[in-house]
Amino acid sequence: MPWAVRPARLGRDWVAAPDPATLRARWTALAAAEGAEQERLFRPARGRTPATGAAALPGQRSATAPFAAAPGPCPQPVRVLRAPFDEQWLLPDQRLIDAARPELWRVLDGHQLFLVETPEQPLVTAYLPVGRLGRVRPLYRRPGGAEPNLAPGLAALLGGRYGVPVTPQDVLCWVLAAARPGARGAYEVPLTADPERWRTGLELGHRLLAVQLRGARGGDAPRLPGGRRPYVRAAVTAWPGALAYDPESETLALGDGSISPVPEAAWQYEVQGARVLEAWFAARAAHRAAQAQGLEALGPSEWPQAWTSELLSLVTSLALLADVAPLRAAFEPGPPLSAAGLEAAGVLPAPRWARRPASVLDHQEEGPGGQFALL
Repeated sequence: MPWAVRPARLGRDWVAAPDPATLRARWTALAAAEGAEQERLFRPARGRTPATGAAALPGQRSATAPFAAAPGPCPQPVRVLRAPFDEQWLLPDQRLIDAARPELWRVLDGHQLFLVETPEQPLVTAYLPVGRLGRVRPLYRRPGGAEPNLAPGLAALLGGRYGVPVTPQDVLCWVLAAARPGARGAYEVPLTADPERWRTGLELGHRLLAVQLRGARGGDAPRLPGGRRPYVRAAVTAWPGALAYDPESETLALGDGSISPVPEAAWQYEVQGARVLEAWFAARAAHRAAQAQGLEALGPSEWPQAWTSELLSLVTSLALLADVAPLRAAFEPGPPLSAAGLEAAGVLPAPRWARRPASVLDHQEEGPGGQFALL
């Protein structure tokens, strides 16, 4: 997957939040402020201030004049991946974002999947990755699932080797199953010469993909077997001060609310040295922290019921990923296809154009001040 991009760099945390209502409230407060107060709330940086105009993001509708002069209506918040396994919402207005990565927005649609590099293993999401994540590799280089982001000739070569058609999603699933951290930080993805190993890895990778997508792109939401399925045992009636876990009863407590059974493996599941469930809860309580100031301090006063449903889904996904982790760790790709063979077939090295975003579009984009952007 030659084309890789850094995730969008927000520059200010208040442009993303775990619920869209908070973002609309923050927009309203910023648009109502004036002068020095608006600048304080905005949190300007070298690249973005209230006096900076910017092009509308591809596929989004927003004003392009400087925010201080004409904020315009609040854009519809969009779903994003803010941290590993943490899906939040974002104000899709390039005037508010330091480095929005328009090249990723141009290929964001109902067909796209994004592979996100983390130190332990690759993650896949249907949502735009933003914030402090690893490099992003889109599955497709163009909208509509056109032109896969694969080394040219790779899918045909693998299909001939294994005797079955190989799709871009098949290659993505193989990466999920076979990729391992390399010596210089990048992943190493051995390609097997054994058709049987390919089928085994593909089955494992599709299982991982279904769990990570959590029902996105038309799939079924993952579920644990009946006896292991977590339920809300007590509803949250007051804002939970902390998230706590009791391994004996397999109960996850949110203040006066509780969920069980929650496998200990789900509670212990870590990415980049942090427990996923604790990080997820901390992100939803951030606006109540003593250090939260300005727009970042705006958030719900009561615990939204939708968050409890999200937590149930997250617990399920982490439990299933923990179940499959030993299979992934034990998976052996078998005899590899050699780099020399891939070079002889013209697959490696990938050409320079394949490492850059596609530049031909079938629509116009609005630039600053309402002008059309020239691409």
